[in-house]
Amino acid sequence: MDLNVKRLLKIVQIINFLRTLWTYNKKPLMKKMILPLRYAIAISGCLIAYFLILSLMDLHTNPVFSFFNAIITAFGIYAAIRSYKSEQGENFEYSKGFTVGILTGFISTIIFTVFFAFYATELDEEFLPNLLKIIDREYDDSIGIVSFVVAIMGFATSVVATLTFMQYFKKSWNISQKQ
Repeated sequence: MDLNVKRLLKIVQIINFLRTLWTYNKKPLMKKMILPLRYAIAISGCLIAYFLILSLMDLHTNPVFSFFNAIITAFGIYAAIRSYKSEQGENFEYSKGFTVGILTGFISTIIFTVFFAFYATELDEEFLPNLLKIIDREYDDSIGIVSFVVAIMGFATSVVATLTFMQYFKKSWNISQKQ
């Protein structure tokens, strides 16, 4: 079987698995966690799909394309906070909206990092050496270090995006003046 066909079959399996996670048990087990969890699964599903599409085109070893991961993550965090605010209405609190954004980003980062490590070790064993070819280095790199860097980048993106969007969603303390 061709390598691209195998990758495509893996993509279909992963998408079906994520779809199953998304629709499983419509009654929330953890009332406070269900909104961030759903958006996190959607974000990580988009990140994984984007990564696999890049791998089909053999562009997944170019780190420049990882900047779009931040856009996907930021959009998902924005959607989660917006959904939470519309759900809460006038009872929306900054700290709880911030928590929703951070949980959404961190959970999606963890899911994507686990996938990334699995992909690099099990699906494409040449991925890591090809990725590290472009970096001039004098130290030993392992999948642990690279996965750690992927996770840190995801966590940092989550914090920055959440802080940014909460400025938009927070209640204004400005005193309105009548003219």
